[in-house]
Amino acid sequence: FFFFFFFLFLSTFNAMAGVQERSFIAVKPDGVQRGLVGEVIKRFEQKGFRLVAMKFLQPSEDLTKEHYIDLKALPFYAGLVKFMSSGPVVAMVWEGQSIVKISRVMLGETNPADSKPGTIRGDLCIQIGRNIIHGSDSIESANKEINLWFKPEEMVSYKSCLAEQIYE
Repeated sequence: FFFFFFFLFLSTFNAMAGVQERSFIAVKPDGVQRGLVGEVIKRFEQKGFRLVAMKFLQPSEDLTKEHYIDLKALPFYAGLVKFMSSGPVVAMVWEGQSIVKISRVMLGETNPADSKPGTIRGDLCIQIGRNIIHGSDSIESANKEINLWFKPEEMVSYKSCLAEQIYE
């Protein structure tokens, strides 16, 4: 009887452990210009996350306005929109367990001066207005941002051969 419940618990736990979420990550124009795209990708790959979509584009002002619509009332909104549409961006969708929470830690604080060494912003940035990367701050915003930047057919679904080495 005990073994039945233990097996049931273990099966449920393993199923929960396999739950994958997605996050939108974008290397901003300053990160692209500084040649940091590979470094960002490297860090996400080394962490064990799986890249499921990526595109290189110069976003329109309309796309950038929509992306940052929740910041519209803030004084830096116009400058942010202008900057984000000023040059090429690498837009990506990454997948993995707890990726939204973990990627926010990997990015560091919005203000690089407040970011710890070892984070992307802590290691690679100096000013808040040139913090090289955007990452979704919640599952809800990740879904919104992914749907804004990517069509469903642009997403690739595959099982990583390393999944068993990364997840229990």
